[in-house]
Amino acid sequence: MEAKRVLKEVNSNATDQRCATQMIKTPSQMSDLEPQGLSRERKKWSLDDFDIGKPLGKGKFGNVYLAREKSTKYIVALKVLFKSQLQKAGVEHQLRREIEIQAHLRHPNILRLFGYFHDKTRVYLILEYAPRGELYKELKRQNRFSESTCATYMTQLSNALKYCHNKKVIHRDIKPENLLVGLTGDVKIADFGWSVHAPSSRRTTLCGTLDYLPPEMIEGRHHDEKVDLWSLGILCYEFLVGNPPFEAETNTETYRRITKVDLHFPSYCTDGAKDCVRKLLQHDPFKRLSLEGILEHPWIAANAKKHPSTSGSSSTPPAPSKPDKS
Repeated sequence: MEAKRVLKEVNSNATDQRCATQMIKTPSQMSDLEPQGLSRERKKWSLDDFDIGKPLGKGKFGNVYLAREKSTKYIVALKVLFKSQLQKAGVEHQLRREIEIQAHLRHPNILRLFGYFHDKTRVYLILEYAPRGELYKELKRQNRFSESTCATYMTQLSNALKYCHNKKVIHRDIKPENLLVGLTGDVKIADFGWSVHAPSSRRTTLCGTLDYLPPEMIEGRHHDEKVDLWSLGILCYEFLVGNPPFEAETNTETYRRITKVDLHFPSYCTDGAKDCVRKLLQHDPFKRLSLEGILEHPWIAANAKKHPSTSGSSSTPPAPSKPDKS
């Protein structure tokens, strides 16, 4: 079992607004790519195609850097993973699955994976750059979000997960550490390490972060895409209060509180907010508020800010194009 909360050291303050605006284009300027699968990569990238800038963050298997594609001057985040560390942890298959899933997703609230390449020692992921950094650090800075901010993020994430679920993708690890914030303030799902493409919809793997685990995972029952509904309920509570609802001194006590749905709210939480969270944090997965139900919930509808990305459009930043070498 992984640690309850691990904060990646992402320097979200050290961003270059001027460079970031180079990758923001109007919808009429955007051009989408054909999906890039592992075995059908159209563009052959190498490290020589990029100018490498400042480090953006450090993870368990490598680092993330600001980078610029040389021919187009397109700004991206380049995630560098060390093969030796991936092999030592036995997560090569998990990485391949993450690439296969994320490379095919096109949604404004999902971080775009443009492509990947590798050399003898490292794997490189070419990712959309989110200038405002990790949402977890912003939450800790503010302590808790306003109801308007919370409802707006819930709307964006519900639309992103509707898109994923329609493609039979279950995320299974929605939490603040796996969310980034783009230049215009939109939240973006950024880590698909525990995600799975599951047309059969029934899984048994215990995965994710302790505070966000749903009862069906803890109790060893089959789970499906409704685990993401539970995670949204936990996330909504953490946005409103500043910490997860079932946090406890020991893992055993956290497990107990989750399975009993031992839920308590501070006095400042409004009835509408509490109703939304309660309807998501149902022990029975089939009784949880649906993604469509979240979008239609009176508290969400009254508080969410209207923004182009909340419409569910699949417009995404254009990919850096690599010219053919004849």
